[in-house]
Amino acid sequence: MRRIVLVVLLLNTCIGYAQMKPNTDLPYDPMPPYLEKITTFGQRCDWSHDGKHLIFLEKTFGDVYEVEVETGILTPLTHHFFHEGFVRALYLANGDILLSGAKTFDATEPWKSRSPDHAELWVLKRDLSGPPTPLGVFCKEGPTCSRKQMKIAWTVDDIYMAEIVYKNDIPQLSEIDTLVKSENLPEPVTGWRLETQNFRPPFDDELIFNAHYPSIEYEAEVMGIDLKTRTIVNYTKRPDRYDEPEGIFPDGKYTLVESSRHHSKRGENNTTWDFIDLYKLALDGSGEMERLTFFNEGLEYKATNPVVRDDGRYMAFQYSIVGETTGIGHGILIWDFEKEKQYKKQHNEK
Repeated sequence: MRRIVLVVLLLNTCIGYAQMKPNTDLPYDPMPPYLEKITTFGQRCDWSHDGKHLIFLEKTFGDVYEVEVETGILTPLTHHFFHEGFVRALYLANGDILLSGAKTFDATEPWKSRSPDHAELWVLKRDLSGPPTPLGVFCKEGPTCSRKQMKIAWTVDDIYMAEIVYKNDIPQLSEIDTLVKSENLPEPVTGWRLETQNFRPPFDDELIFNAHYPSIEYEAEVMGIDLKTRTIVNYTKRPDRYDEPEGIFPDGKYTLVESSRHHSKRGENNTTWDFIDLYKLALDGSGEMERLTFFNEGLEYKATNPVVRDDGRYMAFQYSIVGETTGIGHGILIWDFEKEKQYKKQHNEK
């Protein structure tokens, strides 16, 4: 894979609302052979179904781009229409793109455009033949898309699920179902807030989601709900830690997690999610977790928002700096699990 060479200068005149710090250094120097940075900017990526491209946000409330992994060639996907910026972009099963973003943006109050009162879901046609079509619903944080069916899930206060259907070539939602309410959660997380994450492959018969509680120590758990029986399972069982599910492996046996298990207590001027790295969680009910990245070792950086390619070979993710807003990324990195295994075997590492 060739690394794209593109420098972006970000100038923020409203310091009080700055999204990111002007620091693009990497905590790995030099980087191990199984890790490569393929863009110099961007955040919240998602793999294409053929594994050849990644879609990502330029920045929060920015444009959406697609990068060809092999060449580093960038394609802007949202330059052909006027908009107020997006906060999520995901591939749908048919190749169209699910977007989340508000119709209006106020730079003096930017974060309200990320709230469930303003952020809406849209479908952008893959051929970029026009602007996106609104689906008529709002969304808190990230929605999720099935990789095999035209099925999505999203959160406002409750978690909803629906099919995307096309009538006269216009996408719309069908059979909207309320899937989870916070009061449905088992103890000790009853009443915690919700956020969708992934349909569990290979059968899409379970939805993995996050239950979180912004107490003095911000806590989070990895949850799952069986889509047939509506049985809810807590997979991490550590309500005293921050464990947020992210990308899931294609066999459905593991999911990636942003976790604070290596540094559970927040600092005086920081939140719990400032001290996270990427872990691999077994979805067998054991709660077994393996730490993958060590970006947070010096408590200066953190690795976030990972996604796994459909063949399980690669993980794409971003890194950010401790103290930055959640979701911020300084570029997209790719982690080669096979090369990592070979490298550690050669160097007698576990």
